[in-house]
Amino acid sequence: MTRPLLFIAADPRECLPWVARWDESHALPLPVHWARAGKWQGRAVIAIANGAGAVRAAAAVAASPEPSAICSIGFCGALDESLLIGEIFVATEVRNGTRNYRVITPTAPPARTGVLISNKLIVQTAAEKKKLREMGCHIVEMEAASVARASEDLRVPFYCIRAVSDLANEDFANDFNSFLMPNGRFSVPRLILGALRNPVVRFGELIRLSRRTALASKNLGDFLAACAF
Repeated sequence: MTRPLLFIAADPRECLPWVARWDESHALPLPVHWARAGKWQGRAVIAIANGAGAVRAAAAVAASPEPSAICSIGFCGALDESLLIGEIFVATEVRNGTRNYRVITPTAPPARTGVLISNKLIVQTAAEKKKLREMGCHIVEMEAASVARASEDLRVPFYCIRAVSDLANEDFANDFNSFLMPNGRFSVPRLILGALRNPVVRFGELIRLSRRTALASKNLGDFLAACAF
């Protein structure tokens, strides 16, 4: 049996434009939130979205059939002030604060490259982002280091490609960490109740973030389709 190329994300929205390009795409019955299998240019591919955070990402890899290679994909926060919304970033190194992981660069169109850091929590403020930038990091997210560790354990190549969904100089008005549940998903009722405390600012931010992630997801799908792994 041909081993698939595996893509790990936190949310299905990070995968949908990419999976839409596959042939024979279908739901895959795995013990995860969301999984799809198909073929891309004749190659077996799987995408799994299993919620935010290191534990959820590791569980996603563990639930998958043995892959030929693994790629961490999804949204990210910019630490570098020159990065723009929707811009593609190909990690050349992944860190988690205690370890640095080697990343393979795919054959791909030109894109921004550099160091990604996986944080335990969503980075809420520009001040937090500045501290991470001063450590030599360019983008931040929550899952890539866990996927890198899993790839290392499986002894398969690891790739990491992200799309920017929030800027380096921005604070979040919504406290997203307080709405994140143990299953890696956001509690929508709590998110709405929290936004009602300052509806103009907080609902405005949610609408803006929805538009940004839609652009990031589209650009990510276009870029992945142009890559050779």
